[in-house]
Amino acid sequence: MLGFLTRHLYALAVGGSLAAFGIGRAWGWPLEAVVLASSVLTLIAGAVLERLTPFDPHWLQARNDVATDATSATVLIGLVDPLLKAAMPVLAITLWWGMGRPDLPDWFLAGAPFGAQVLAVLLWVEFSKYWSHRAHHTLGGLWRLHALHHGSERLYWLNNFRFHPLNHALNTLVSLLPLWLIGAPADVLLGATALTQPVLMLQHVNVDLRSGWLNHLFSTNELHRWHHSARPSEANSNFGSALVVWDHVFGTFRHPRGAARPARIGLFGSSSGYPATGSYVNQLLAVFMPPCCRV
Repeated sequence: MLGFLTRHLYALAVGGSLAAFGIGRAWGWPLEAVVLASSVLTLIAGAVLERLTPFDPHWLQARNDVATDATSATVLIGLVDPLLKAAMPVLAITLWWGMGRPDLPDWFLAGAPFGAQVLAVLLWVEFSKYWSHRAHHTLGGLWRLHALHHGSERLYWLNNFRFHPLNHALNTLVSLLPLWLIGAPADVLLGATALTQPVLMLQHVNVDLRSGWLNHLFSTNELHRWHHSARPSEANSNFGSALVVWDHVFGTFRHPRGAARPARIGLFGSSSGYPATGSYVNQLLAVFMPPCCRV
């Protein structure tokens, strides 16, 4: 049974989420609750499997990181996401007024099949997040925000939520604000989320998953380990959020044959002085460190 799950967990999680979304949409269920339930169930499954079939048993041991990860998860889920959800329509209206209140057309894919609309949204979200993520690796100011995410020296289910609030907000705004501005329907946005959220919930799990050809489509935990390498040549790859389609297009896809993991997980490059093992607050404030100590 465990072998079956480790080979097919991504297919089961994504397929189950999309099936639940389709049924919910047909029956008039609250779609946001459906997507949330699928995401939570996927995350729980990943956390349980970590104990049953860990990829690296040493990663089961805390490394002065649980408090940071738990605090970050609480801040993102309990504060940052609700604020962004409330701010998005306000920002869209503000931009609309700033552009002189143009007569915006209806959602430009309104006549297309629902699946085509979801696919268009999915490709845009992944494209914008790909370039935002890549910029956070190459631009010094943005890297200082992103360093919090790479500060962990192990990968496990909870550091999936280890993000600086500003890093998370920037990723959300560049991907979703344009869609709000052009009037993308909520069910189309949630349809794309129903596909991506299960992938994201499994992206950091310490489980020995063997996803086969799905590694060339989804940003799986097998691929994401290389993104968390402490070597820049390995870490500057697999920038895709839930999909790796744009990594294939722009030449940043990395899945070495015969190698399951990088030699070490953690910060890469010149990271002298960054408080990777410090408190959550200290790491938030690290962005304001003097130039000599910036990552």
